[in-house]
Amino acid sequence: MKNCKKKKWKCGLYLGNEIYLSDNIVSLIKEGKASTINDTDYVLFEMPLNIEPMNLYSVIYEMLQYKLIPVLAHPERYTFMQQEPELISELVEKGVLLQCNYGSIIGYYGKKAEIIVRKLLENDMVHFLGSDVHRANTIYRRMPEILRKLRGMIGAAKLKELTTTNPKLALQNKRIEIEEPNKIELTLKEKIVMKLTK
Repeated sequence: MKNCKKKKWKCGLYLGNEIYLSDNIVSLIKEGKASTINDTDYVLFEMPLNIEPMNLYSVIYEMLQYKLIPVLAHPERYTFMQQEPELISELVEKGVLLQCNYGSIIGYYGKKAEIIVRKLLENDMVHFLGSDVHRANTIYRRMPEILRKLRGMIGAAKLKELTTTNPKLALQNKRIEIEEPNKIELTLKEKIVMKLTK
C-alpha cells in the first residue's frame, strides 16, 4: 500500500485466498476458515501439481450445489492436464472458470505450460489472469513483455476482458458468461514438444 501512495496509484485490496482442493472446501468457507473472493460466490482453488485428485469432480459438484463458482488456478501447470488437455475442456463444460498465470505466457513455468496456456487462450477458455506471485521481484518486472505478447495473441479487447472486465464482475459477484469450450487439439509439433519436454 505504501508504493500505491508514493506513486499515486489508485488501488484497493480485496480479501480472498487460493484454497487447496479438499473434500471440505464448502465447510471451510461456511465456517470462515477459508475465503471466497471478496466475500462473493467465486472460489479460487488449486490442486496437486502432479497427481489428478480422485475427488475433483465431487468437490466441484458440491461447490456448484451450494451456488459457488469454482475458479481453477493455473490449469496449464498441472502435469495430468498437460498430458490430457481435454480434461480442462470437461471442467469448463461443468461450469469451472479458469485463471491462468501471466508467467506461463512466456514459458516461466516451462514449455508445456506455455503450450497449454496458448491453446486455452486460442480456444477462449481463459477467464482470468493471475500473477501467482509469492514474493517480490519475480514476474512483475516482465509484465510489459507479457502484456505485449498477450495483446498480439488475443487482441486488446480480449485482454481487457481477462484483466479488467471479468475480475470486476467477480468482485461485484456478477456472473461471467462461459462460452462453449472447443476441444483442445495439439498440432503434431506441439505433441512432440510435449512428449520430449521434461
